[in-house]
Amino acid sequence: MKRNKTRKGLVVRPITSHTFNSRCQVDLIDLQTRPDGCYEFIFVYQDHLTKFVRLRPLKTKTAKEVAYNLIDVFTDLGSQCILQSDNGREFANQIIEELVTMWPECHIVHGKPRHSQSQGSVERANQDIENKLASWMKDNNTTKWSEGLRFIQFSKNRCYHSGIGRSP
Repeated sequence: MKRNKTRKGLVVRPITSHTFNSRCQVDLIDLQTRPDGCYEFIFVYQDHLTKFVRLRPLKTKTAKEVAYNLIDVFTDLGSQCILQSDNGREFANQIIEELVTMWPECHIVHGKPRHSQSQGSVERANQDIENKLASWMKDNNTTKWSEGLRFIQFSKNRCYHSGIGRSP
């Protein structure tokens, strides 16, 4: 009887966005093994539809510092409808929840624990950012990656993205 049962597979529905700032993903890149002075993390904010990114160096990954950078993004671009993040403490913390209450139209959504595919777009962007940053540091003969983040952000936002068929 066990062999005759048909197994239902996991149904994966792609996340779709129809307008800029309707869904955004936030993540951190851990560079504690290669600190740049007091900076050890990179804050990555990516719009799901356009792939537009914002990169900022962080000293710590505390909720307070992450919230400060989210406020910076919200005041520049406006708050999005859905802010998606992984289940890291820095995003699940009370401060982030309070930040979202300041913008009632914004909802925070957490991905599955230990399941990077739920954050697939921003995770792929993280790899690209790390590779571009390593190249920039080599080309400029420096270890100060925090100084190169704005150049990497500019490069990512200007280059052609095959998934959307244009640059962000």
